[in-house]
Amino acid sequence: MVHAFNKLNVATIPASTPIPRKDVLQNNMAGCTVFSALDMDGGYYQLLIRESDIPLTSVSTPSGMLWEWLVMPQGLSNAPATFNRLVTQLSRPMRHFVQTYFDDIFVHSRASEGKTAVEGHLGHLREVLLCMRENHLYANINKCIFGAEGIPFLGCFLGKDGVRADPEKVCAIAQWPVPVSQKDLRKWLGLANYLHKYSANYADMARPLTHLLKKDAVWSWTSEAQQAFEAIKSSLQSAPILALPDEDRPFSVVCDASDFAFGCALLQVDVEGRERVVSFQSRQLKAAEKNYPVHDKELFAMKYALVKFRVHLLCQKPFVIYTDHASLRTATSSPHLSQRMARWLSFFAEYNFTV
Repeated sequence: MVHAFNKLNVATIPASTPIPRKDVLQNNMAGCTVFSALDMDGGYYQLLIRESDIPLTSVSTPSGMLWEWLVMPQGLSNAPATFNRLVTQLSRPMRHFVQTYFDDIFVHSRASEGKTAVEGHLGHLREVLLCMRENHLYANINKCIFGAEGIPFLGCFLGKDGVRADPEKVCAIAQWPVPVSQKDLRKWLGLANYLHKYSANYADMARPLTHLLKKDAVWSWTSEAQQAFEAIKSSLQSAPILALPDEDRPFSVVCDASDFAFGCALLQVDVEGRERVVSFQSRQLKAAEKNYPVHDKELFAMKYALVKFRVHLLCQKPFVIYTDHASLRTATSSPHLSQRMARWLSFFAEYNFTV
């Protein structure tokens, strides 16, 4: 049964419950080697409605029947916040090995306290399932994964080696036929943009394609557009497994700028001594930014990197920024600064880095 609760939603006081951030949940699982994923069966329908509120959900059908919801239906404005708050509160005592996102429950474990990762994981699963039993919550066994080295995680695939793009999404991008209209291209770019953090210099590669989406652009699929189309496909198909950040280890940043775009990468050396990519970021330059001098573009790329990776770099241990523009090493001590550069250098003062 489908019903629009428009009038009830207007009279409802909005619930102030923050939605979990994917990157925070993902980073909390760093260093773990065994994972499980549970999907709550029926979602909202597992929550009973307070008896005094049941009449508010009454629905009158064309046949004259009157129905009342005994469980929380979809369509109520506070349903997502209420459901998320319930799951979050129940998992709070287990937050060091459980992450939740609405009806998805992720259990992650590592070797500790003399126990192997598998032994610890069995204990963690037992706690989660007992909590669900005590609170009359049920999981869909057909959608659960237990004791795996990697699990699907909110649109990507997370495992002991890090996080990689969802193979199904990459396959869909790779098998997409050549676009024949702006509408086709916009659909494909929408899917590819979602995975941009797995591709170095994505914005620069996509420039010939985004140019075709401009308001007054004439549709013409050129060889340059075809090369960009194939380059993005190839880049995502060969994308590296990104490392999950370890806040106890130092980071480094690589940034670079061209005449049309700039990009950066957050790097970290793992426990095995390998330098791993944590994330790629890039964007195209706006019309006014293309007129900046080369020095300013390179400095702007550095600022962009610090903004994008702020959550990892601010108040962190000293880190290194690598750039191919040697003059940036002395930029902070230059007596001749434009107002723009002075603002950027003031922003840089919040960070502890060397170039």
